[in-house]
Amino acid sequence: MKAKNCLIFGGSGQIGRNLIRKLTKNNFKVTVVTRNIHQKSYIIKTQANAGYIDIVEANIFDEQKIRALFKKSDICVNLIGILFEKKKGNTFKNIHSVFPSILAKLCKEYNLKHLIHLSALGINEAADSHYAKSKLDGESNIFKNFPLATVLRPSIVYSSDDNFTTNFMSLLSRLPFFPLYYKGDTKFSPIHCSDLTDIIFHVISKNIYSKIIECVGPETITFKQIVEKLLKSIGKKRLLIPFPIKIAQLSAGLFELMPNPLITKDQLRLLKYDNLPSGKYKTNFDIGVPSLRYFDEEVKKYSYMWREGGQFSTDKYKSKII
Repeated sequence: MKAKNCLIFGGSGQIGRNLIRKLTKNNFKVTVVTRNIHQKSYIIKTQANAGYIDIVEANIFDEQKIRALFKKSDICVNLIGILFEKKKGNTFKNIHSVFPSILAKLCKEYNLKHLIHLSALGINEAADSHYAKSKLDGESNIFKNFPLATVLRPSIVYSSDDNFTTNFMSLLSRLPFFPLYYKGDTKFSPIHCSDLTDIIFHVISKNIYSKIIECVGPETITFKQIVEKLLKSIGKKRLLIPFPIKIAQLSAGLFELMPNPLITKDQLRLLKYDNLPSGKYKTNFDIGVPSLRYFDEEVKKYSYMWREGGQFSTDKYKSKII
């Protein structure tokens, strides 16, 4: 059987690397676009056997250069997204709205079989968030130009290579206390990276053209419970302090001055809303790909890196909430 060609944008991240391995093991040939081949290629090229992966350096907004890649592709997967805005064009509008529109137009022009686009869960409710609005605009632009596209909306995606649990465990291992925004009551349904890539592969291999699929893990847990589970995994005791919203907004404003802010005002607005299935769209469970990995069990596999004594430590913890 002739191998299908999959064009991936955002292949160097945790989701992209996992997806490359899954696709190439199943006889897909993959082309990965990166903005810096010298910095990223050493990571990407180790994800597949020679002959199954090509790495192309390109500015994602250089339409003439990326256009040539669509001529030999059957499927396009867009995993590119940002959590906060930077200078030099890295705005929510450019990354989440304009770029997906370009991809959709090229998919239509070159008659690709499928376009899979990664969006985010809960964006319909978060109307006051610039991040959420840009994601919604991006989805709208895609469907206008390529109606057969499938949009996946995951909750928090975690793994040993993420920037979520790993950053949190680094902070929890150093700080004597940790802030809880909105009392830590915001609900999430974290999904492991491997479960998410199973969903993407299922959509591709089974030719599922469902407009929007909400991707969630097997459990619902609050932000406070997430922090407590991470503390337990690293064997630390920390004060968990509910932050008044005024102080939270002030601290977020200060964090925004940093190159990689811990939290921004826009992210603070997002935290007001539960990150759960809306009930308006199918979930991964509905399409026959249930999530199998639980947050506690998966985090334990790599949290030893933040424990005193490493993987041989058996310290217990108790968090104190005031």
